[in-house]
Amino acid sequence: MISALSHRLQSSGNKWYLSVLICVVIGACSPKITQTVKPLPKPVVETKPVKPVTPPVIAAPVVRNIALLLPFDLDKLDFSPSANSQNLNQAALAADYYQGFKLALDSLTAKGYNYKLQVFDSRGEASEGHSLALNPKVRSSDLIVGPVFPEILKSFTATMGAYPKPIVSPLSPASPADYKDPNLITAMPPLAYHAVYIAKYITERIRPVKVFVLKSGYSEENKFILPFTRSMDTLSKKGITVISIVVSRGNLDMLIPQLSRSSENVFIVPATDEPFLLVTLRSLEKLAQSYPVTLFGHPNWIKASFLQTELLQHLKTHITTSDRVDYKSAAITAFIRSYKKVYHIEPTEYAIKGFDEGYYFGNLISTNPNAFKRLDQNNYTGLLNDFNFKKSEGNGWINTHVRMLQYQNFDLKPIQ
Repeated sequence: MISALSHRLQSSGNKWYLSVLICVVIGACSPKITQTVKPLPKPVVETKPVKPVTPPVIAAPVVRNIALLLPFDLDKLDFSPSANSQNLNQAALAADYYQGFKLALDSLTAKGYNYKLQVFDSRGEASEGHSLALNPKVRSSDLIVGPVFPEILKSFTATMGAYPKPIVSPLSPASPADYKDPNLITAMPPLAYHAVYIAKYITERIRPVKVFVLKSGYSEENKFILPFTRSMDTLSKKGITVISIVVSRGNLDMLIPQLSRSSENVFIVPATDEPFLLVTLRSLEKLAQSYPVTLFGHPNWIKASFLQTELLQHLKTHITTSDRVDYKSAAITAFIRSYKKVYHIEPTEYAIKGFDEGYYFGNLISTNPNAFKRLDQNNYTGLLNDFNFKKSEGNGWINTHVRMLQYQNFDLKPIQ
């Protein structure tokens, strides 16, 4: 508080002010005279009984039953020092996928949806696929996810017969033509769609005169070569010549007369065999010293640790993929944080796939079950996978989304 000095009032000229002040104080202290007013009679209001208001009935969310068929193989797990690592890895795959899938359903439940998730052990055996297909709890589900491995899925779908509900093949890129089930949903693009995408990329962006396909001789490579060649002929209207040769011991001398020094020489190597690749890519490296070379490899090269990044970058290597995690994205960072909070471990690739598929299919089954009849109208961008489905007559729905990566600065980076 700030105090100010008080000055003495002057004796002349202020008496009128003092007199008025005294009169006001006396007037404030004098008794008040109040006038009594008779209250008016209250009006008579006719009351009617009020009917109780019944609150609206809010329907509980419909419970959607989901069956998850995963290869835990619990009755064979061995934690001794001599345990089979393959068996343990299989169980870890199942556990990781389940945790991601469950986290997705928990996220959807927070939005008001309701699920009953039933998990079954497919045990990695074809006979178990047959047994699960006869299980009443599995057959009564609104959505079935799994089995994972092709041989078990084939046994499962064959036994299910004309099952009217969607069945998801969650992790295998095997061709759905092997199952011939019109209700099957193949979440991972088969190899043929990688080949088609590469053909489209070469036709639209590079437009070479020739494309050279280097084969190791294994018939398995035809799953890539045949759809690639057909697509090249169709897209280029046979304006680009596809030349296929079987390479022995890395010998590429027979191609030299056909190579160009001024334009890109495009090579396709659909092999995954380690000895063949090590020798053949070294031969391509020698060619690249005199000719411009652009290489397209098999999708599995991403996981081939024996391939040297420096060599692949020198050959301007392109690789297609359907699943690639951008660990710098805000969405992935948020997911990892949520996953670690629930499970106290880092999520693996299978956990992220489980989340993507759980969220996509869980959302569809709750919001619009009829959407499974028109998956081509329900595209989705996930953390790891994108879904862009196409109907294949007699083979169900197939995810066709593939992206192109190229080695730049010693790392695989997406090409926009």
